[in-house]
Amino acid sequence: MVYELKNRKKEFPRITVKVGSNVVTQDDGSLNTWRISRIVEDIATLYRNGIEVILVTSGAVAAGRSEIVPSRKTNIIEAKQILAAVGQVKLMSSYQYLFGKYGIPAGQVLATKESFIDRRHYLNMRNCIFAMLDNNIIPVVNENDTISVNELMFTDNDELSCLISSMMDCRALFILTNVDGIYTGIPGDDGTELIREVRPDSTGIEKYIFSFRSEFGRGGMHSKYLSARKIAAEGINVYIANGLRDSIVSDIVRGKEVPYTHFIPSASRVNSVKKWISHSETFARGLVVINRGARDALLGSKASSLLLVGVTAIEGSFEKGDIVRIVDEDRSYLGLGKSEYDSEWAKENIGKKCGKPLVHYHYLVVNEKAGVEPAF
Repeated sequence: MVYELKNRKKEFPRITVKVGSNVVTQDDGSLNTWRISRIVEDIATLYRNGIEVILVTSGAVAAGRSEIVPSRKTNIIEAKQILAAVGQVKLMSSYQYLFGKYGIPAGQVLATKESFIDRRHYLNMRNCIFAMLDNNIIPVVNENDTISVNELMFTDNDELSCLISSMMDCRALFILTNVDGIYTGIPGDDGTELIREVRPDSTGIEKYIFSFRSEFGRGGMHSKYLSARKIAAEGINVYIANGLRDSIVSDIVRGKEVPYTHFIPSASRVNSVKKWISHSETFARGLVVINRGARDALLGSKASSLLLVGVTAIEGSFEKGDIVRIVDEDRSYLGLGKSEYDSEWAKENIGKKCGKPLVHYHYLVVNEKAGVEPAF
């Protein structure tokens, strides 16, 4: 059934649209302004019909490549930083100009991993984006590649778009790439079909995914698949679709018969604090090893906090309020939690009974496959 957009606000009150480098750049790395204009037009249509849109865009480094050539004495990291610095200005200028043609203000949000590590910084960014939406401003989000290097980098903007969608309680995430979705083989080959739906209990999809990455981006379809599965488990619809098709997002929202892969969300939604923790695995500052008794308590049907009396070892350095990884003595990954103590104090009190738990159950996310996945 095809709907009018004005009737879709209830189902899609707020969405995130993620645009990959392979959509917004041309073969030579220069910005594809014509394609960007079509994406902006699509978002403007949604905006005019009362749907809040957060745009997560790649393309800064690629855009910088078409503007400057770093000198030979510039090392790889420095070259990437200056390409991002020059390219981000060009990328944001393009968005601001194109949205301005529709009378829509656009604002820039540059994020790093550190924006999500600390709960206070996380809430500051969340509140800023909410304020932009309340003032009818389109937030345009990108990783701050000028300072994000090595361990400070997101895996790719697929990861960033998931973090933003989760943080902002979006109803749906649209990941736009240069193909129509996930196929059972190479698109165009005989017998290859588009996978239209991935359900929470779907298995075997990984075997169809190739490891190819775009020339100007860090991500690939495997990254998109993993990100989509994770965010769908939190109750958010995810659509992988072709950003080279005009009006693809509004067509999906309308219910038109267009190609895409839809990740059906879990029926249960996760609260905001546990969303933050569940996405913090790559931000974890330390490792907590627990004994069998504590493991059984955490994996039991009743919510349980992690007490220091059940801890057998602590590795790494962390402060109070940091996220820590929790494993059993076989190093099977059990979950993540926000520490109530710093690592130095916690190490001095391993195995002791203390008044306050190391991780309170309100700030604990247990791995659904606990005891199956290795910690390393």
